Amino acid sequence: DDQIERERATQHVSGGCCALAAVYLMGKFYVANAGDSRAIIIRNGEIIPMSREFTPETERQRLQFLGFLRPELLGKEFTHLEFPRRIQPKELGKKMLYRDQSMNGWAYKKIEEDDLKFPLIYGEGKKARVMATIGVTRGLGDHDLKVFSSNIHIKPFLSCFPEVRVYDLTRYEHCPDDVLVLGTDGLWDVTNDEEVAAVVMEVLASYEPNDPCRYTVVAQELVLRSRGVLKERGWRLANDKLGSGDDISVFVIPLGGPGNYT
Repeated sequence: DDQIERERATQHVSGGCCALAAVYLMGKFYVANAGDSRAIIIRNGEIIPMSREFTPETERQRLQFLGFLRPELLGKEFTHLEFPRRIQPKELGKKMLYRDQSMNGWAYKKIEEDDLKFPLIYGEGKKARVMATIGVTRGLGDHDLKVFSSNIHIKPFLSCFPEVRVYDLTRYEHCPDDVLVLGTDGLWDVTNDEEVAAVVMEVLASYEPNDPCRYTVVAQELVLRSRGVLKERGWRLANDKLGSGDDISVFVIPLGGPGNYT
């Protein structure tokens, strides 16, 4: 992240990205994630999550805590508190449900002038945004990103530190159908873990265990099914829902070889 910041000044390149990395070292897989890409292991049909998405919803308390500690980062436009909906001026003095950085549930508070500010986190699910600007809360770069028509920087709320999960391959006997799947949000926006696992098992079953191209075909099939088919109303999935409009990158990495097959 520091290198990207230095290159921003010397090469005049701005922007940012998420990062998902898998490192194999001494019998273990280390999966590091900073962003909204995800990884899962499929072992004997079982799904083992190897990362989680970092979004305004999943990191609500971390973001709110930073806003609480350093209110100057919010300018005079945002509040770190969260409400079920936007507060209207006519509701001043009334009681409303809210939650802050220390709360998992909700409580009531009397609405004050500061509560009329735009919330630090607004929206639900995939539509949630930090300061109405960005929908991911970890990644690299984005040092110049600001709230629209303001001088408020988003970067202090974006962490470049990944969460790392470890998987010990030596604890299990793996067959050629056991894989690690890495995918960007373009895959996971329209496909869940179970659907990915079903495609993996379906495609692998149609190839011999010692055929090295079987894993590439799985990755290609996951990309194609997430993109969908171009119809009159745009790209559509098999269920006629919209296909992914984001970039779709998929890696399928075998955990076992033909010698392990049982």
